[in-house]
This record gives sequence, structure tokens and C-alpha cells, in this order.
Amino acid sequence: MAPVGATAPAAEETPENAPKGAVKGIITTVDGKPASFVTVVIKEVNRGTTTGENGAFSIRNLKPGTYTLYISSIGLKPQQQTITLAADQGLELNISLEETASQLAEVIVTDRKSQNDKPVSISKLPVPVLDLPQAIATVGENVIRDQQAQRLSDVVKNINGVYLATTRAGTQESFSARGYGFSSNNMFKNGFRVNTGVMPEMSSLEKVEVLKGSAAILFGNVAPGGVLNMVTKKPKFNGGGEVSMRLGSYDLYKPSFDIYGPVSSGVAYRVNGTYESANSFRDQVSSKRYYVNPSLLFKLGNRTELLVQGDYLKHDFTPDFGIGSVGNTKLSDLPRNTFLGAPWQYAKTQQGTANATIRHEFNDSWGISGMAAYQKYNRDYYSLERIQALANGDWGRPLGRLNNDEDYYMAQVDLTGKFKTGAVQHTLLFGADADKYKSTAFTYDITGKIYDSINIFNPGKFVPRTDIPAAAKTRRTITPTTRVGVYIQDLVSISEKLKFLAGIRWSYLESGKPEILDIKTNVTSYTTGKTDKVFSPRLGLVYKPIPTTAVFASYSNSFTQNTGLDIDSNAVKPSIIDQYEIGVKNDLFKGMLSFNVTGYIIKNNNLAQTAPFRKDGQPNNDTNIKALIGETTSKGVEIDIAGHPLPGLDIVAGYSFNEIYVSKSPGTKGAYYKGDRLVNNPNHTANASVFYTFVATRLKGLKLGATAFYTGDRGAGWNNTVGQPAAVPNRTIPVKGYTQLDLSAGYAFKNLSLMAKVSNVTNEYNYYVHENYSVNPIPPTQFTATLAYRFNY
Repeated sequence: MAPVGATAPAAEETPENAPKGAVKGIITTVDGKPASFVTVVIKEVNRGTTTGENGAFSIRNLKPGTYTLYISSIGLKPQQQTITLAADQGLELNISLEETASQLAEVIVTDRKSQNDKPVSISKLPVPVLDLPQAIATVGENVIRDQQAQRLSDVVKNINGVYLATTRAGTQESFSARGYGFSSNNMFKNGFRVNTGVMPEMSSLEKVEVLKGSAAILFGNVAPGGVLNMVTKKPKFNGGGEVSMRLGSYDLYKPSFDIYGPVSSGVAYRVNGTYESANSFRDQVSSKRYYVNPSLLFKLGNRTELLVQGDYLKHDFTPDFGIGSVGNTKLSDLPRNTFLGAPWQYAKTQQGTANATIRHEFNDSWGISGMAAYQKYNRDYYSLERIQALANGDWGRPLGRLNNDEDYYMAQVDLTGKFKTGAVQHTLLFGADADKYKSTAFTYDITGKIYDSINIFNPGKFVPRTDIPAAAKTRRTITPTTRVGVYIQDLVSISEKLKFLAGIRWSYLESGKPEILDIKTNVTSYTTGKTDKVFSPRLGLVYKPIPTTAVFASYSNSFTQNTGLDIDSNAVKPSIIDQYEIGVKNDLFKGMLSFNVTGYIIKNNNLAQTAPFRKDGQPNNDTNIKALIGETTSKGVEIDIAGHPLPGLDIVAGYSFNEIYVSKSPGTKGAYYKGDRLVNNPNHTANASVFYTFVATRLKGLKLGATAFYTGDRGAGWNNTVGQPAAVPNRTIPVKGYTQLDLSAGYAFKNLSLMAKVSNVTNEYNYYVHENYSVNPIPPTQFTATLAYRFNY
């Protein structure tokens, strides 16, 4: 089934009940595994296709007759089979190759589609990346496995221009792209927004997609740097699975399982899960995780399928604010393992999701998909926090207590179709989405109070407390949020070489009135809500001088909501952010290597800043009264390289330059200074990953790999503002750049595989910094190894 109208990845298909005039089938290896990326051609009419990752293929609209089916791939022994297609009938085939799955993997690497030649679900259009006027990056399951990724930040290192900005208290990972921070608005799983208060499980992922730049037309209120979509593994109709055990430094133990197969001819299942237990290079820090991810795929007819998925994650760990800062001017000079918290502090996070996606093809050109999802999130947190010591090292340790709960409901429908007006081909997307949040947060009486005092350089100066203070709830705040969007987009193929994309979205955002309950008095009050209505247009042009090269240019905009009031006491309107992008995408060496270059400029032309004057003309010193009079500019260049230039060789590499700065400032109290670079944004990032599997020597099955990641100089703390206290002359703390090198080696024999990695080989010492109070050192040199056994049934 073609992924028409897919807003999440198309689930795997079976060849059942082939429609009239169609040949459908599954190609497997001799050991029963799906044969992906194999070419299938009907010689008499010179029409063909390539099998998907599940080994499925489909060729339609054939007349009755006898044909020769030719099956081939570079390095494989070709096969051909005579088939007869009767009138008013379809044909279903199950074909087995002579090669095993491991033999197929050795040769198929030279015949894979490039990243530019595949559609991605996050784009919502069934067209290859090469035809879209936007930069897109994908990290597949093989890279995630080879690098033994533990957290999403391990995966994101392979996507240049997207980087881990902060890890506040080690409770969550916050990413940025093109100078703009991601939030829950920009993070998706299977096409649904996902709360970023958890660290998602990597063993469940099939791939990670990033749509760089503005995606407001598709998703509404998102930051302009890009959106990230995690795609989980889907059910399969061939039975199999894997069990594995990962061990590592600091008592890392991680058993995992993944089992899939058919329930019946029309129903398939998959369930994967893991348990993770680990201590840390940081003293007194530990973590335990439990995760399970079941899914079911229902074939409801020749052109209809239903995918039902769910997952549950429980993560108990020690909040850790790292080594902090001293004097508000520099990072603390402490050993990497120094823990400054209390032995009792804790964070307990749970997240459960359930979603269903139904897809139906009306015909080969038109399809519709509908999605619905529910997410439940909870965090129970109690910790000492905000390490901001005096210049002599004295620090009064403040308490922090949180209990947050979130319910999230989402629905979406997309209609896609292909049609012609004269000689012009159209690929149309028309859709609507709606989501609703209800966030419940409790405030406690101890929040911000000083627990005790210590000296971070001289532990013997004070006697630290060890008891757990009682904490009572004082207030409950329930905040509702509603979002609705309608969008239309048309990719117009004027000719084979020239394509034009145009679209627009209307978004409605309602931040409802927060309901505040004073628990002591049992009195409920409400604060002011706000409503925003915004249009987001998008225009793009793609020119393909040759079939494997595309030059593109695009314009789009996004918006960001603002807080505060204007001089007329109305809620401040959203800031509109314009983005201009140009680039070239290349598939080289017959598609074995993609090489893409992108340049962009992003301007927030109406950044909310403190209004210089009140309505009566008098000078304004109230920072809550704002005007849309500031401006920031982000500009940069990105280079993406990915492919398999030789059998057994896999390469992912990239470089990004970004400069984001204040390009206009009113100079009023609380405003940024013109020309200042925004904090937490390095000018330069780079990545390279090279893995080689020996395929034709006595070392067959041996795999060697190296990965390197560079993050440039950046500023921590905050940007300086006009009128800030004289006691803090500079709130920005410089942080030097660093390079991390990981080396990997592994061996596969039949169904067994072993992969080992030494990370941070040079023992580089650097930090992830949130403002100036959570300064988390990067891990030292560590060892990780994964033993896995794959099976079929």
C-alpha cells in the first residue's frame, strides 16, 4: 500500500487480496527475513518497483497476460519467474531469494535509496525529499544500533545544525536548531506532539526525522529552527525478534527484547521493551528505567489499514545540578564527579501514550488518513537546586518541589491526492488538526527556602543536613490550552525539472484562564487567558537541472506567542518570524551518497521588548508592558553528507555555521543590547560517523566504526539587558568548544552479534549549561557493549 496521505510512517503491508490487474508479493531471504531494497521488474512492459523494508512490493494496472518477473540487486544472483495474470484477477506471490539476510545486507548497501530519494512522514507528502524546497535529515535504525545510542542526544549528534543546548538537573534534554530552542511544541513521536519532560527510549525507534527550518504550515505553533519526529518500530507479518543485553561503565545493565509477527492473515503485532539500571560518574547519582511499546496492525481491506500503538515509560533518577557557578561570573572549578546535592533528592517521571492511525486509499492517486492520540505525563520531583555559589564558594542550598500532571488529546486528518490540470501535475495536501492540554501543577510551601549552607570548595566548612524536610501543598494551578489548525498545500510539477510549492495555514490558539486553588483557604481564582489567530504562508521553488540534483529556494514564516500587555492593556500579539532558505541537494555515485548544502536567514521582525513609553507618553519602567519593537536575526549554512559509497561502508557527516544576534533594540529597560549573540548557541557544530563492515575477506562479519562530534564556543547564563543590576556587570559566561571521539568495534556471526564502544576516548571535559545554575559535565571515557541474538519463527 503506497503511503498516500501518511502523517506517520506507512505501516508494513502484506500481499493479500491483490486488486484486479495487480501483482503484489513479499520477497524474503532464504532464512525467512524480509528482503528490502530489491528491484522487481516486469520485463515485457518495462515497469518495476523496489521492495520496502518489509520486503513487500506491488505493481498495478497490468493487462491480462503472461509476464516475466525479474528480481535483482547489485551483487545478488538475479532471478526470474514466469507469471500469468488472468482477467479480472490479481496475483499474490511469495518469493524466496537464494541469499541469507546477512549476505543480502552485504550487497544491498550499494543499491539503497539515498536519503534524498525517500519520502519522510514528517513532511506529510508522499514525495521524495529531493522534490521538497526544505532541508530534511534522517537518522535510521542502523546508525542508532551501531552507535549504541542511549539517549536522544546521542542520535541528534548525527544531525548537523541541531544540538543539545541544556540538560537542566539532568531531568530532560533541551535541543536547539538554527539558534532557536525546541520545546514540546517542536518534538513529535509518530506525528504527535510529545512532552519533553522525559528522556525518550531509543531502543524502540526505527528512525528519527528532522524537518529543518519553519514547519508552521504543518504544525502551527512551533519554533522556527525545525521539528523532530521519532518513528517507533511497527508490526511485521513475518515472525521474528531480538533479545539483547547491554553492559557498560558505572554499572550500566540494560536487557531488551523486540518480538513481532502475524496474529492472523490480516493482523500483525509487535512488542518491545527494556529495563535499564545505571549509576553514574557523578557521585550519588543513579537511574532506573522501565519501558514497553506494544503495537497492532490491522489490514481492513485491500486499501485500508489501522495501526494501534502505545507505550509506557517510568524513569526514577537523581536530579543533578552539576557543579554550578561562582559569583555569577564563571563556572565552578570542581572535579567532574563532585555532587553538591543531598542523598535523598529524587525525580520520578512517568509517561504513557496511546494512538491510532487509520489510512484508506480511494485509488492510486487519492488517500486519506486520520489520527487520534492521548498522552499522560507526571513528574514528582524534590531536590536541592540552583547552584549559584558566592565567589568564596559559600552556597545556601535552596529547595525545589514539583508535582506536575498533564493530559494531552490530539486528532488530525489529512487528505492527499495527485491530479493534473492540463500538463501540470499537482500533489495536494489538505488537512486539519486539533489538540487540547490540561496541565495541573502544585506549589509547595518549601519552594525556594534555604535548606542549609555548604562551601563547594571546602566540604568541612559547614555540617550539611541529611534529613528530608516536610513539604505541604499550598496551591494547585490548572491551565487549559486549545489549538486548532487548518492547512492546504500544493506541490505543482510544472515540468520534470521545475516544481513550485505553495500553501497556507490558519491557526487558532487559546491559552485558557488558569484556575488557581488556594489549598489552605479552599478559594478558587482565575487569571487572564488569551487567544491568538494567525496565518502562516509557505512558498517554495525547486529546479532539477538533472534528475539527481535539485536547487531550491523557499519563504515561510512561523510565530511565537508573547507574554505581557501592550500600552492599551491588551495581550501582546504573537511575533511573526520570517525565514528565507536556499539550497542544493545532490545524489552522487548513482545515489550511493547524498551531499546537500543549505543557507538560511531567519528574522523575528517584531520581537517583544519593554515598551519605551506608556500610553500617556511618560517613560515606562514596567517590564510587563511591552511593544513589538525588537528584532533578532539568525543566519547560517549547513552541509549534510550521508550514504554508502562502497559495499559495507556507511557515512554520516555534516557541518553547520549559525550566527544569531540582536539586530534591533529599543534600548529600554529589560531590552537586549544590539549586536549581542544569543546565549546557548554555538557558531560552529560538526559531526562525522564512519562504520565499515568487512564483507569479502577472512574478516567477514567484523565491523569497525568511529564517530566524532564538535560543539563550538558558546555563551551560558543569560544575555545582558539594559538596566540590569550594577552588581552583575556581565550575566553571560563564556564556554569553550570541544570535540568528542568515540570508537566502536563489533562482530556478527549467524544470529549473534556483539558491538562494543569506547566513548569520549580523549576524556574531554566540558559542560552542558542551563542558565548559570545547572552546569552538568559531559561523561568521561566510558565503555559500552551490546550482545544481541536475532531469531525467526
